Amino acid sequence: MCVAAAGLILLASCKKDYAKVYFEGGTTPVLTATATDSIPLPLSDTTGTAVTFNWTNPNYQFSDGISSMDVTYYLEFDTTTSFNSGTDGTPMVTVGISSSLSQTYTVAQLNAVVSNEMGLSSGNTHTIEVRVESFLQPFTSTSASIGVLNSTPLSYTVKPYTPPPAVTPPPNDSLYIVGAAVVADNWANPIPAADVASEAFTEISPTHYQITIALAGNAEYKLICQNGSWTNQWSVASADTEPNGGAFIYNGANCITPAASGTYKIDVNFQSGIFTVTAQ
Repeated sequence: MCVAAAGLILLASCKKDYAKVYFEGGTTPVLTATATDSIPLPLSDTTGTAVTFNWTNPNYQFSDGISSMDVTYYLEFDTTTSFNSGTDGTPMVTVGISSSLSQTYTVAQLNAVVSNEMGLSSGNTHTIEVRVESFLQPFTSTSASIGVLNSTPLSYTVKPYTPPPAVTPPPNDSLYIVGAAVVADNWANPIPAADVASEAFTEISPTHYQITIALAGNAEYKLICQNGSWTNQWSVASADTEPNGGAFIYNGANCITPAASGTYKIDVNFQSGIFTVTAQ
């Protein structure tokens, strides 16, 4: 009995009390920028600096002192000060910044955000709102972020430009398909008069063309812009690649169709330099 009692006393003496640490919050970050009111986006100087955003550290505090954890920041762009348009697929864009306290955009980079990512129309003036959001990363992927704080937004007018197309488009606003893949005429160029209309692309815009046509499987083709001439043509960089579409270039090697013969829609986007081939 004496031995057992001694053991209980020993275990009791090893018990320690740990002080609990509580999160006490932080100070809302303050967002500033090198631009005021408007951010010019000149096509003549796409590599120049458009704007630099800076913000203050929220100095998150725990009961035992200032947090030593890395702070994560989101730079958010929207067309409304409520920053909720992204919920229905409209313009809000969120850019992760890690633990930096600034972000610089060239003209081309910011134009890509407002034009490509936010979808704002080129050549028109738009009002955008910008704010920074700070938080501490959760301990697990299923946990909520800790201490989310949003700065007061800054408001700007911007006028995005349309960047030059990735691939030079047809100079005469016409595009045709020729090659062994074309069931009716093979590589005939000029295309027989009776088939010109069926082998001509529809111009969606000066940089966007589409055609739906019967194609032989696993066969070669190219795109031309002038019936009867090989001077201007478009295809892939490496012969017989990208049967379902991909990047294309000016005056490249022969394209290849998918393995199965059938009716296909070919969508050619000179702005992005990407084409797609889709079975119909």
